[in-house]
Amino acid sequence: MDISGYISQRAPAFLVGIGGVSMSALADLLLRRGITVRGSDVRESAAVAALRAEGIDVSIGHAAENIKGAAYLIRTAAAHDDNPEIAAARERGIPVFERAEAWGAIMAEHGAALCIAGTHGKTTATSMAVSIALEDGLDVTAMIGGELPGVGSHRTGNGSLIIAESCEYCNSFLHFRPTVAVVLNIEEDHLDFFSGIAEIRQSFRSFCELTPPDGTVVINADDQETVAALEGIDRRVVTFGIDSPTADVRAENLTCERGRWSFDIIHPGGLIPVSLSVPGRHNVTDALAAAAAMLELGADGISIARALASFHGAARRFEFKGTFSGADVYDDYAHHPSELRALFETARGCGYNRVIALFQPHTYSRTRALFSDFAEVLRMPDMSLILPIFPAREADDGSVSSEMLAAVSGCRALSFEEAEKFLRGELRDGDLLLTVGAGEAYRVAEALCGREQ
Repeated sequence: MDISGYISQRAPAFLVGIGGVSMSALADLLLRRGITVRGSDVRESAAVAALRAEGIDVSIGHAAENIKGAAYLIRTAAAHDDNPEIAAARERGIPVFERAEAWGAIMAEHGAALCIAGTHGKTTATSMAVSIALEDGLDVTAMIGGELPGVGSHRTGNGSLIIAESCEYCNSFLHFRPTVAVVLNIEEDHLDFFSGIAEIRQSFRSFCELTPPDGTVVINADDQETVAALEGIDRRVVTFGIDSPTADVRAENLTCERGRWSFDIIHPGGLIPVSLSVPGRHNVTDALAAAAAMLELGADGISIARALASFHGAARRFEFKGTFSGADVYDDYAHHPSELRALFETARGCGYNRVIALFQPHTYSRTRALFSDFAEVLRMPDMSLILPIFPAREADDGSVSSEMLAAVSGCRALSFEEAEKFLRGELRDGDLLLTVGAGEAYRVAEALCGREQ
């Protein structure tokens, strides 16, 4: 029996790594379907506390005895075969499914599935699409890879539409069932899994080919890797872009004030005037993608304009944390050189005297593979400080370090404690401090702003 059978029969489930953004959303959705859900994670967290408040039993630490009574396991991509719960399940003949398989089974139950993929911008574009759907009055189910104010990381609706952020790592999105597939951009990333850009291109093409013959693929006409990867695909293609005058959905009449853009969305059905509340030209691209996809799904222009104007960003995407010594403090999830470049360009357009970045590299493999690009982009702010690499799923083999990156980029490598102490003495009125990375750099922002308050 595949995972659809277990879900439809409401068989009891155990989720390995239940505290993650996607996993906790999945746990909540299964619980709301009347399924008994239990799980485990490596540490306590706000997500774990929220799951317990809903009545879900969560164990801290992984142990074979935790899975007693489970009919099947669902695991996060970070849980490997040597995990004691997964090993125990295999010994006992209990099936183990990937998280993405569960989401794919859920998508198959919906009439329409909008899946938004890309190396960068997935969370923002998905959040924008969900905001448009809600403004349009749709009772949408959603899975977002971050926190959208007023929604959270997920939403369980009763309508026919599901919107899901779709990640390429470990080819997870190849388990999905899109009827509308969006590709924002394609770049080298996750090189601990992919062999290089050719394999990444093929992964995205395979993702788009999951759409049914009457489905739609929505692609960024400004991104040459995306255009090349999807050339000749046997699906209806809708293009969007800022710099491509023949794109089906495009931005014209762009103006910018303190980093925030206003423009007209031109599409085959007319014109939609938009003023974004979130800064950055990259957010124009994300807005075009969300608008193009939601137009395909029948959203009207008024709903699109209102939703995009009132969208203030997902958590950890240029998120205002507070002030310290007159300096504004923002946090951002950027962890790839291209994301850092877009972030720093946005920051420079906001009118501050100095831009100071506190960056934590994410994974040794990414830092090593993109070392030169990181070194170049970290020279963009007026001052860059580098925290120890966040290891995530990896072990340190000594081949790369924050100290090495700092030496090449002309930055300073500091511990969390050293960085906080330094910034307390350095920040002044008119500064912008960015804490940056997919790890825990935000802790410094919260320490600075929380203690001042």
